Amino acid sequence: MSYLNSITLVGFVGSDPEQRQAKGNGSKFTVLSVATQRAWKNADDEWSSKTEWHRVVVFRPLLAERVATTIKKGAHVLVEGSLVSSTYEQPNGKGKKSKTSKITSWSVRADVVRRLDRGEPEPNAPAPAQAPESNEAAL
Repeated sequence: MSYLNSITLVGFVGSDPEQRQAKGNGSKFTVLSVATQRAWKNADDEWSSKTEWHRVVVFRPLLAERVATTIKKGAHVLVEGSLVSSTYEQPNGKGKKSKTSKITSWSVRADVVRRLDRGEPEPNAPAPAQAPESNEAAL
């Protein structure tokens, strides 16, 4: 039995994407932060909201380059990919014996990043149909 690890985010880019290079193999990847927001009515019938920040990592070379050059802070984006966790140890620096604490971070490994500007047509969308011309004058 297999389970699907799939995530879709629609939100706004918090800062310009940053292109980095992997230490091991030298491949380039792009990192960006995406903010999503949810809203609800609380017990007093007042609206409350919460913003969540998501770390998005793009490893596919062509997509990473395109994201780094075309996506800017404030862009409305749709991100599709998988949720990935990574655990690392960080020294806490207390006392003579430095202890380490394990930290787990979550990020989205993106396979698709699309800008959702309202003025732009969707990619591969058919052109709007034009009304046939008529020889009759409009009344």
